[in-house]
Amino acid sequence: MGDSAAGNNSVVDSSAPPKDQAYLQSVIPKRIVIFESIQSEQKIKLAHASDPIRITLPDKKVKEGKKWSTTLFDIAKDISKNLAVNALIAKVNGVLWDMNRPLEGDCELQINHLIVMNDAIRFGIRVLTFLGSHWSRHMDASYVSGHATLGARYTLKNSVSGFDSYGFYYDAFYGDLSLNEDHFKKIEAAAKKAVDEKQPFERIEVTRKQALDLFSDNPFEVEIINDLPEDKTITVYRCGPLVDLCRGPHIPNTSFVKAFACLKASSAHWRGNKDRESLQRVYGISYPDQKRLKEYLAFLEEAKKYDHRELTKKQELFLFHPLSPGNAFFLPHGEIVYEKLMNFMKTEYRKRGYKMVRTPNMFNMKLWETSGHAANYKENMFVFEVEKQEFGLKPMNCPGHCLIFYHKVRSYRELPLRLADFGALHRNEASGALTSLTRVRRFQQDDAHIFCRESQVKDEVKGVLEFIRYVYDIFGFIFDLKLSTRSDKYLGNLETWGKAESALTDALNEFGKAWEVNEGDGAFYGPKIDISVSDAMRRKFQCATLQACLEMLDFQLPERFNLSFSAEDESKCERPVMIHRAILGSVERMFAILLEHYKGKWPFWLSPRQPIVCPVSEKSQAYAQEVRDKIYEAGFEVDVDMTDRTINKKVREAQVAVQLHISWWRERNWNRTANTACLSVAVRLRDGNNSSLISVDDLLILFKNEAAAFR
Repeated sequence: MGDSAAGNNSVVDSSAPPKDQAYLQSVIPKRIVIFESIQSEQKIKLAHASDPIRITLPDKKVKEGKKWSTTLFDIAKDISKNLAVNALIAKVNGVLWDMNRPLEGDCELQINHLIVMNDAIRFGIRVLTFLGSHWSRHMDASYVSGHATLGARYTLKNSVSGFDSYGFYYDAFYGDLSLNEDHFKKIEAAAKKAVDEKQPFERIEVTRKQALDLFSDNPFEVEIINDLPEDKTITVYRCGPLVDLCRGPHIPNTSFVKAFACLKASSAHWRGNKDRESLQRVYGISYPDQKRLKEYLAFLEEAKKYDHRELTKKQELFLFHPLSPGNAFFLPHGEIVYEKLMNFMKTEYRKRGYKMVRTPNMFNMKLWETSGHAANYKENMFVFEVEKQEFGLKPMNCPGHCLIFYHKVRSYRELPLRLADFGALHRNEASGALTSLTRVRRFQQDDAHIFCRESQVKDEVKGVLEFIRYVYDIFGFIFDLKLSTRSDKYLGNLETWGKAESALTDALNEFGKAWEVNEGDGAFYGPKIDISVSDAMRRKFQCATLQACLEMLDFQLPERFNLSFSAEDESKCERPVMIHRAILGSVERMFAILLEHYKGKWPFWLSPRQPIVCPVSEKSQAYAQEVRDKIYEAGFEVDVDMTDRTINKKVREAQVAVQLHISWWRERNWNRTANTACLSVAVRLRDGNNSSLISVDDLLILFKNEAAAFR
């Protein structure tokens, strides 16, 4: 354990302003004293509890241990010296634990080290308290040592170059101060010093009263503690001088952080509420070595060049305006891509037996009370009064599709009934959370709901998974699957949830692709399959419900809307199962992901600017216009450059403008009898230097083949 409060003379950096030195010099020692007192009491209490326990390893070997005495480090050392040296974190009965935490009973154990990290074991996340510790010592913040996020709110950055790299952020209340590069240097210098000190992460569990005593000086943490459920276990960690609320787990000590950098700073409202305090958020990243950190920082610079917010300036795709925050304006070129994405899905819907529908944008709140969204989602809706009744803009399509199913008597012969809808959705996202196309208030989604019998669920889910694979293969995405199970806020009974999770499990197993369980992250009305995709830069995205491309199995909404269909025995009625699914998810978000995935170079079938016709001279301009018209009539997005620039300059500009095929017209032969020209064009691909001569008719065949093959 670190120095005691009485003997530690370096808990506060002398460079902090006097007013903040006084605050930190009173708060930090007080917390350390309380922490050490609780820790000592717990050690004495558990000292006599040493019943034998059995620890089962992944290879089914069993190790012996003592309850409340044997730590995960002890087991690691018993397995091998190398594992003990590199052990980062462990799973006990599927739950992540600190390595120095004593075991509490018989268990299954999986120990992970710096090279093999899976599931939610992310190196960067586990050093979040480490960042807070050295921010609190070297920055002039009023409530840094008990910051807003408490180590439990963190952002996962994107994976890159074949290895996992994750960032995190830490919030603090500074009043009017804004952070800059000079502050970053102080934090990084303090972090480096802490690495050399090998400061351990220590964990205790506290009562609500103890937690309130520990953090009584910090209104943010007091608010968090008071909002926790009565039966919630409250955990507190110490790292060096920092004592902080955090759910953990953490790396064993600071020496594991061999490479650390502050990335940027921004403002963030407390709990995402624009009417609450404005906090300063500093983003960081850490790695076990400098080489990987340098690779990640180089990746960030590369990614900046392909940020969709920058690419749209060159390609004129979309814009935002302060008079309609969070709502995108799609310009002509952007609308072309948007429509192509939707038409692609509509074509596939027709092949796969989906029926397109259109539902209203606004509904009486009674609908959302029936569906359960009023109780669980109202704060994210746009709600208003119409003729003294409360209405809301729809944030999702599922209740409207339930009304369609309900409007007439249904027969088992109609099932499965697959309804698809591209209707506009509105969600009242906090202004501070809006992020260009990736987080908006108005969007469209390739939303579909499948009403089917329980016996049809497995095949329908498999069909959706095959649909997802088909679409993502065309985009060039790699995807991962997770089954998200029952959450704490679930509706319905456990038996129904068991059926739903079992059906999805069977479908995933038969689909044949590896998948994982994401415990407790299901929707409130059913389990779901989350699909995360990796783009060309190996970054991971989730693509529906603004976060995860999913399909959810819902036994609850059909019951809430009293949906039924007549069975083979017409005297009996059965309740349908409802499958929610989206593949693109938010079309706006997918637009941004694809733009960055392709690095601004749209494939031919999606491109808003396919060929450009460049006449060699003024003499050939009339023929160039004729060629342009013929290509346009064939359904392609074509431009023509009628300027007086040289052909070389026209070609160069077209390549910069990301025209896919650059064509210029040349007269080949003249048929006097037919009084027509036999036209040919020299075709150059966007990234190519060589051109080939081809007839316009053959060119159109080439274009059609490219589009049909989704190239």
